[in-house]
Amino acid sequence: MRFIETKLAGAYLIEPEPHEDARGFFARTFCAREFAAHGLATEFVQCSISMNRRRGTLRGLHYQLSPAEEVKLVRCTAGAVHDVIVDLRPASPTYRQHVGVELTAPNRRALYVPEMFAHGFQTLEDDSEVFYQISEFYAPEKSVGIRFDDPRLDIPWPLPITAISDKDRAWPLL
Repeated sequence: MRFIETKLAGAYLIEPEPHEDARGFFARTFCAREFAAHGLATEFVQCSISMNRRRGTLRGLHYQLSPAEEVKLVRCTAGAVHDVIVDLRPASPTYRQHVGVELTAPNRRALYVPEMFAHGFQTLEDDSEVFYQISEFYAPEKSVGIRFDDPRLDIPWPLPITAISDKDRAWPLL
């Protein structure tokens, strides 16, 4: 695997290194030793899938508060998404900065999202599916979010929004 650090401290884009032959290829997508060598979480207690029928669907920006902060390892297993993370760690040099990356089924990249980062995505294709490995159990009482259109963040979503939940539309501004 290749670990590519984003401009946000502690957040990585992870690319598989496929070994190809006539049958196709084989590649690791997780190795506890390699993750530990980069100082990343190695234990994931929950996995989730998000299926999104329409291009332009927006989900987020979500995170969990203490003591239920979560690390996420996110990949797109069908279709394509524009995935966005926002650093919400007050002591971080990249506090309130964001980065967006394209995760697609063909590029097989994963995004490593550290604790106290808000996370969201917009689908770029119909029938896009996102797979999450999560380091902490879901705690509804600690689940919060910030608005996708917060002017202080000025996130450039690539498409007009075709679907968004009432809850995501109603999160507070920073």
